[in-house]
Amino acid sequence: MADTSSPGTGTQPKQRLFSIHIMRKESSGMVTPLVGVSDVSRFGYFQRGSLKEFMLFTSKILIERTTPSLKQSVREKEFMCHIFVNNNSLGICLLSDDSYPRRVAFTLINKLLDEYEAKVRPGMAAGEVDAAMEKTLLQNLHLYNIPEDADPMMRIHKDLDETKIIMHNTIENVLARGEKLDDLVSRSDMLSMQSKAFYKTAKKTNRCCGYW
Repeated sequence: MADTSSPGTGTQPKQRLFSIHIMRKESSGMVTPLVGVSDVSRFGYFQRGSLKEFMLFTSKILIERTTPSLKQSVREKEFMCHIFVNNNSLGICLLSDDSYPRRVAFTLINKLLDEYEAKVRPGMAAGEVDAAMEKTLLQNLHLYNIPEDADPMMRIHKDLDETKIIMHNTIENVLARGEKLDDLVSRSDMLSMQSKAFYKTAKKTNRCCGYW
Protein backbone atom coordinates (compact mmCIF):
# COMPACT_ATOMS: atom_id res chain seq x y z
CA MET A 1 0.00 0.00 0.00
CA ALA A 2 1.42 3.34 -1.01
CA ASP A 3 2.15 5.95 1.64
CA THR A 4 2.41 9.64 0.85
CA SER A 5 3.62 10.72 4.29
CA SER A 6 6.34 13.37 4.40
CA PRO A 7 7.56 15.95 6.90
CA GLY A 8 6.10 18.75 4.74
CA THR A 9 7.13 22.35 4.48
CA GLY A 10 5.23 25.61 4.28
CA THR A 11 1.50 26.03 4.65
CA GLN A 12 -0.42 22.88 3.81
CA PRO A 13 -4.20 22.65 3.18
CA LYS A 14 -6.24 20.92 5.85
CA GLN A 15 -6.19 17.19 5.29
CA ARG A 16 -9.66 15.85 4.53
CA LEU A 17 -8.91 12.47 2.90
CA PHE A 18 -6.72 9.84 4.55
CA SER A 19 -6.97 6.57 2.63
CA ILE A 20 -8.61 4.74 -0.26
CA HIS A 21 -8.67 0.94 -0.50
CA ILE A 22 -10.12 -1.26 -3.24
CA MET A 23 -10.83 -4.92 -2.47
CA ARG A 24 -12.51 -7.89 -4.08
CA LYS A 25 -15.46 -9.41 -2.23
CA GLU A 26 -16.26 -12.97 -3.25
CA SER A 27 -19.75 -14.46 -3.13
CA SER A 28 -18.57 -16.43 -0.10
CA GLY A 29 -17.99 -13.14 1.72
CA MET A 30 -14.21 -13.47 1.64
CA VAL A 31 -12.50 -10.12 1.03
CA THR A 32 -9.09 -9.75 -0.62
CA PRO A 33 -7.26 -6.39 -0.61
CA LEU A 34 -6.22 -5.36 -4.14
CA VAL A 35 -4.74 -1.87 -3.99
CA GLY A 36 -4.71 0.99 -1.51
CA VAL A 37 -3.07 4.28 -0.65
CA SER A 38 -2.90 6.35 2.53
CA ASP A 39 -1.68 9.71 3.79
CA VAL A 40 -0.91 9.79 7.51
CA SER A 41 1.38 12.82 7.42
CA ARG A 42 -0.79 14.80 9.87
CA PHE A 43 -0.08 12.25 12.61
CA GLY A 44 3.01 11.69 14.73
CA TYR A 45 5.88 9.89 13.02
CA PHE A 46 5.85 6.89 15.37
CA GLN A 47 2.08 6.40 14.97
CA ARG A 48 2.08 6.25 11.20
CA GLY A 49 2.85 2.56 10.71
CA SER A 50 0.08 1.48 13.06
CA LEU A 51 -2.36 3.98 11.58
CA LYS A 52 -1.81 2.65 8.06
CA GLU A 53 -2.42 -0.88 9.31
CA PHE A 54 -5.64 0.17 11.02
CA MET A 55 -6.90 1.99 7.93
CA LEU A 56 -6.43 -1.20 5.92
CA PHE A 57 -7.93 -3.36 8.68
CA THR A 58 -10.95 -1.07 9.06
CA SER A 59 -11.55 -0.95 5.32
CA LYS A 60 -11.56 -4.75 5.15
CA ILE A 61 -13.98 -5.37 8.02
CA LEU A 62 -16.39 -2.73 6.68
CA ILE A 63 -16.32 -4.04 3.10
CA GLU A 64 -16.93 -7.54 4.52
CA ARG A 65 -20.09 -6.20 6.17
CA THR A 66 -21.42 -4.26 3.17
CA THR A 67 -23.80 -6.02 0.79
CA PRO A 68 -23.54 -5.34 -2.98
CA SER A 69 -25.16 -2.08 -4.19
CA LEU A 70 -25.36 -0.75 -0.62
CA LYS A 71 -23.75 2.59 0.22
CA GLN A 72 -22.71 3.10 3.85
CA SER A 73 -21.04 5.91 5.78
CA VAL A 74 -19.69 4.98 9.20
CA ARG A 75 -18.55 7.59 11.71
CA GLU A 76 -15.74 6.87 14.18
CA LYS A 77 -14.84 9.84 16.34
CA GLU A 78 -13.79 12.65 13.97
CA PHE A 79 -13.45 10.31 10.99
CA MET A 80 -15.90 8.92 8.44
CA CYS A 81 -15.62 5.73 6.39
CA HIS A 82 -17.55 5.67 3.10
CA ILE A 83 -18.08 2.16 1.70
CA PHE A 84 -19.58 0.70 -1.45
CA VAL A 85 -19.53 -2.76 -3.08
CA ASN A 86 -20.63 -2.94 -6.72
CA ASN A 87 -22.30 -5.85 -8.53
CA ASN A 88 -18.97 -6.98 -9.98
CA SER A 89 -17.64 -7.87 -6.52
CA LEU A 90 -15.41 -4.80 -6.20
CA GLY A 91 -15.54 -2.97 -2.87
CA ILE A 92 -14.02 0.35 -1.92
CA CYS A 93 -13.58 2.21 1.36
CA LEU A 94 -12.67 5.88 1.52
CA LEU A 95 -11.60 7.35 4.86
CA SER A 96 -12.18 11.08 5.36
CA ASP A 97 -12.80 13.57 8.13
CA ASP A 98 -16.40 13.66 9.36
CA SER A 99 -17.25 16.90 7.54
CA TYR A 100 -16.31 15.66 4.08
CA PRO A 101 -19.43 15.85 1.81
CA ARG A 102 -20.96 12.44 1.25
CA ARG A 103 -22.03 13.34 -2.28
CA VAL A 104 -18.43 14.08 -3.21
CA ALA A 105 -17.17 10.94 -1.45
CA PHE A 106 -19.51 8.58 -3.27
CA THR A 107 -19.08 10.30 -6.61
CA LEU A 108 -15.33 9.77 -6.21
CA ILE A 109 -15.94 6.15 -5.19
CA ASN A 110 -18.02 5.49 -8.34
CA LYS A 111 -15.38 7.18 -10.49
CA LEU A 112 -12.53 5.07 -9.06
CA LEU A 113 -14.40 1.78 -9.43
CA ASP A 114 -15.18 2.64 -13.06
CA GLU A 115 -11.52 3.47 -13.68
CA TYR A 116 -10.38 0.23 -12.04
CA GLU A 117 -12.66 -1.87 -14.20
CA ALA A 118 -11.66 0.06 -17.33
CA LYS A 119 -8.01 -0.89 -16.73
CA VAL A 120 -8.76 -4.64 -16.73
CA ARG A 121 -7.79 -6.26 -20.05
CA PRO A 122 -7.86 -9.92 -21.17
CA GLY A 123 -4.59 -11.67 -20.48
CA MET A 124 -3.35 -9.21 -17.86
CA ALA A 125 -1.11 -10.74 -15.22
CA ALA A 126 -2.42 -10.96 -11.68
CA GLY A 127 -1.77 -7.67 -9.90
CA GLU A 128 -0.94 -5.77 -13.09
CA VAL A 129 -4.10 -3.66 -12.93
CA ASP A 130 -3.52 -3.03 -9.21
CA ALA A 131 -0.06 -1.60 -9.87
CA ALA A 132 -1.46 0.64 -12.60
CA MET A 133 -4.30 1.77 -10.34
CA GLU A 134 -2.08 2.77 -7.42
CA LYS A 135 -0.92 5.92 -9.19
CA THR A 136 -4.54 6.83 -9.98
CA LEU A 137 -5.52 6.44 -6.32
CA LEU A 138 -2.64 8.64 -5.18
CA GLN A 139 -3.59 11.36 -7.64
CA ASN A 140 -7.21 11.33 -6.55
CA LEU A 141 -6.36 11.23 -2.84
CA HIS A 142 -4.68 14.60 -3.29
CA LEU A 143 -6.98 16.03 -5.97
CA TYR A 144 -10.14 15.47 -3.93
CA ASN A 145 -8.62 16.38 -0.57
CA ILE A 146 -10.35 19.76 -0.88
CA PRO A 147 -13.91 18.89 -1.99
CA GLU A 148 -14.74 22.52 -2.75
CA ASP A 149 -12.11 22.42 -5.50
CA ALA A 150 -13.14 19.01 -6.79
CA ASP A 151 -16.89 19.63 -6.77
CA PRO A 152 -17.10 21.71 -9.99
CA MET A 153 -15.67 18.72 -11.86
CA MET A 154 -18.56 16.57 -10.68
CA ARG A 155 -21.61 18.68 -11.52
CA ILE A 156 -23.02 15.94 -13.69
CA HIS A 157 -23.41 13.73 -10.64
CA LYS A 158 -25.82 16.00 -8.79
CA ASP A 159 -28.44 13.26 -9.05
CA LEU A 160 -26.70 11.18 -6.37
CA ASP A 161 -29.38 10.51 -3.78
CA GLU A 162 -27.82 10.93 -0.33
CA THR A 163 -30.99 9.59 1.32
CA LYS A 164 -30.01 6.13 0.04
CA ILE A 165 -26.73 6.19 1.98
CA ILE A 166 -27.03 4.27 5.26
CA MET A 167 -25.44 6.11 8.18
CA HIS A 168 -23.88 4.48 11.24
CA ASN A 169 -22.56 6.39 14.25
CA THR A 170 -19.81 3.92 15.14
CA ILE A 171 -18.03 0.93 13.63
CA GLU A 172 -19.52 -1.21 16.40
CA ASN A 173 -22.98 -0.56 14.93
CA VAL A 174 -21.95 -2.26 11.68
CA LEU A 175 -20.76 -5.45 13.36
CA ALA A 176 -23.01 -8.48 13.61
CA ARG A 177 -24.70 -9.27 16.89
CA GLY A 178 -22.18 -10.75 19.28
CA GLU A 179 -19.17 -9.37 17.41
CA LYS A 180 -16.82 -7.08 19.30
CA LEU A 181 -14.23 -4.81 17.74
CA ASP A 182 -11.72 -5.70 20.45
CA ASP A 183 -11.97 -9.38 19.47
CA LEU A 184 -11.54 -8.63 15.76
CA VAL A 185 -8.43 -6.58 16.55
CA SER A 186 -6.90 -9.25 18.76
CA ARG A 187 -7.52 -12.03 16.18
CA SER A 188 -6.43 -10.08 13.12
CA ASP A 189 -3.34 -11.25 11.25
CA MET A 190 -3.28 -7.91 9.39
CA LEU A 191 -2.17 -6.04 12.51
CA SER A 192 1.28 -6.21 14.06
CA MET A 193 1.74 -6.64 17.80
CA GLN A 194 2.85 -3.00 17.91
CA SER A 195 -0.42 -1.88 16.28
CA LYS A 196 -2.51 -3.98 18.65
CA ALA A 197 -0.69 -2.43 21.61
CA PHE A 198 -1.25 1.03 20.07
CA TYR A 199 -4.98 0.29 19.82
CA LYS A 200 -5.23 -0.77 23.47
CA THR A 201 -3.29 2.24 24.72
CA ALA A 202 -5.24 4.71 22.58
CA LYS A 203 -8.55 3.22 23.70
CA LYS A 204 -7.62 3.49 27.38
CA THR A 205 -6.57 7.11 27.07
CA ASN A 206 -9.49 7.97 24.74
CA ARG A 207 -7.19 9.99 22.50
CA CYS A 208 -8.68 11.94 19.58
CA CYS A 209 -7.33 9.34 17.17
CA GLY A 210 -8.12 6.49 19.58
CA TYR A 211 -8.99 4.10 16.81
CA TRP A 212 -6.76 5.13 13.94
